Formats: sequence, structure tokens, C-alpha cells
Amino acid sequence: MRILKLTPQTEAKLLRFRENEDREALEAASTIVTDVRRNGDAALERWSCKLDGTNLRRDGCWIPRRDLAAARERVSAEFLRAIAHAFENVRRVAQKQLLRDWVLQVEPGVKIAQLVRPIDSIGCYIPGGRFALVSTLVMTVVPAQVAGVRRIVAVCPHPNDELLAAADLLGVTEMARVGGAQAIAALAYGTKSVQRVEKVFGPGNRYVTAAKQLVSAECAIDLPAGPTEAIVLANSGNAAWIAADLLAQAEHAPDAASYLVTSSAAFAKKIQQEVRQQLKTLPADNPAQFSIRKTGAILVARSWKEACSFVNRFAPEHLSLPEKSAGLLPAIRNAGTVFCGPWSAQPFGDYASGSNHVLPTGGWARRRGGLSVLDFVKCVSVQTISQKGYERPANDVEVLARAEGLEAHARAVEVRR
Repeated sequence: MRILKLTPQTEAKLLRFRENEDREALEAASTIVTDVRRNGDAALERWSCKLDGTNLRRDGCWIPRRDLAAARERVSAEFLRAIAHAFENVRRVAQKQLLRDWVLQVEPGVKIAQLVRPIDSIGCYIPGGRFALVSTLVMTVVPAQVAGVRRIVAVCPHPNDELLAAADLLGVTEMARVGGAQAIAALAYGTKSVQRVEKVFGPGNRYVTAAKQLVSAECAIDLPAGPTEAIVLANSGNAAWIAADLLAQAEHAPDAASYLVTSSAAFAKKIQQEVRQQLKTLPADNPAQFSIRKTGAILVARSWKEACSFVNRFAPEHLSLPEKSAGLLPAIRNAGTVFCGPWSAQPFGDYASGSNHVLPTGGWARRRGGLSVLDFVKCVSVQTISQKGYERPANDVEVLARAEGLEAHARAVEVRR
């Protein structure tokens, strides 16, 4: 893991590296998305066979419900307990986040109400590269259920028994064995076999992310969740624990980015040595072996203030504050999720703390937070104006409408006098 001085040049290079438009992924995803949109199931079958090695024509797109139930019988009781624990914690957090209906009398006779209504149908993309990410199923399905979404569709290119069992436990009735950009296109535009949805959720590789961006003009998406990134901000702490957190996020993919940001050169060297020792204990094919060397770094700032300022400009997906967390938290403006204190290992957020692990990457934490139950609902405003309520604002509305040159607007109010 490299040690770099946190200079303006280093920062610019890091930001430029992660925020560059992925033209290759966009072009490849565009070809697939366009094909599926035009040719439906035939294109979906062709790309699934070519990219994922699945034969949808032979095996079918949808996994029968009996297969979900059968998988639940095959997994361990320990797994079912763990997934039920995660489910319950995520559900409790989502229920706390949920908005409520309200009514406000703005002035006599003018009443405004808010109706909170769920999105009718959503698609949950479950990555299935090295392993099917069961945790993503929980993080997308549970808040959707709390919100009251009627139709929840899950897709995964290579679902394993654990994913199928979790789907059965959660009551998911529609799961398709499709993935990649072709799955996003099918969910967004629909095919003969796949009924389209209103919004697509879930992280994926660069091609999935590109496909979500391409379909977003006609099908809503949650957020551009790209390659994982994590920052640990510290000048001291348990070196073994901090190194383990850095490696945990680096393990997600070869392009994952893990950083220690510090103003202590001595502590930087201590963490570098600990990371090297722990890397030796990981399998040779673990993605962390590659990503921690290529994209990971220890960034040494000239001062603690400069280190904190960089974190806010970078706006990381994951931020760990293993020390001084109570004092530092008010200064943090931009982060997808924050882990406070030495015991808050980052994998707790990935699985079972209750906070959602679908988070903004690539600087999007400057603009929005992570996935929540609010992403699965829409707020409908209701306006009720009585005859008495009409009198007070009528003249002002006419004046404002004519100031904008909208005579018909003014007359629509005036005609009621």
C-alpha cells in the first residue's frame, strides 16, 4: 500500500481517476441496452448466454417458487438466523425513516396535504460475480416492503442457495436468473417475459452502472453505485483493526479504493506494515491483493485540518473515524455512511447493523445520502381551497400570473369571482 503526500496534485489525480466518464463501459452497455430494447427476449437470451453462460431458453428466465423453498431447506440454520437478524435490523431502520401523511392549513380556507405513496413496482439488481450478494437483496427488498411496494422483482445472473433461501424468507415471489446490462434493460423497458418496473435499485459492476445511467431517462434509478471506496481518517488507533477495515473494502473488487488519511507519518508507516502482514494471510486470488496495491493508498496530510478538509471534498462512500469520533462528526459534511469509534467495523454496515449498504460513490455523497425507504416512495401534494380560501390569495395570483405574461392563468382565477 503506497504512502503519498496529500498535495493538491495528488488530490486532483485521485478525483480525476474516479470521476472520469467510463466511455468503454457506456459504449458496451449501450449496445446491449439497445439490443434488448429492440429485440426483447431474443436479445436477453443471447446476451445472457454470451456474458453469463446461462441458457434462458432451456432453463427459463424465472426461478420457480418451489426452487426458492427448496433452497431454504438446503442452507444451514445458522445462515437463516443470520439473515433474519439482518432483515429485522434493516426493517427497524426503514420504519423509522418512513415519512407520514400530514395536513397543514396554510391560511384560512387553504389546506395543503401530503400523501406518502409507494412506487408501484421496482427491480432489485443483485450482483452475482464471484458470489451472489445476499446482503444486497436484504438492503433493497426490505425497505421496499416497508414502503409498501406492491411488485418487487429481483434479478441475479448466478443465484446460489443462500440467495434463493433469503428470497423465500423475505417473501420475494419474482426472481430471474439474469444479470448485467441486459437485466437492467429488461427491467427498464420490459420484454415478453419480463414486465417493466418503475425504478431499478442495487449496485453492480461498471457495465451495470453504465446501463442504469442509460435507461434513467425512462426508468428511474436509485443512485450511481460504482466501485467501492473507503476512507479511514485517523492519527492513532489499533493498527490491526484499521488495516482489516481497509482490506475489507478492498476485497469487493479489483477496482475498489481504500485509503487511510492521516497527518502522522509515523502512523502511516505503522498501518502500511500491518496491511502488508495481513495481505499475506489472504488467498492469492482475493481481489484485495490487487486493489490495495493499485488503487489503495495512505495519504499523509500536512495537518489534521487539511486531512478533514480533504475527506469532505472527496466525499467517500464509507468513512471510518476510529478515534475522536464524537468531536469529529460535526465537521463531516460529505460521506455515504460513517462508522464511529474503534468497534464499528465496516462490515457491520454491509450486513446487519440496519443502515443501508447501497451508498453513493464517485463523489455523489456531496449530493445525496445512501439508499433509504424514502427512495421507494413518492410524496403527492393535495391542495384544497374553499370559497373563503379563494378570496385572500386570488388577487395576488392574478398579479403574479400577469407578471409572467400568462394571461390564461390569471383568468382561470378571475373567472371564479
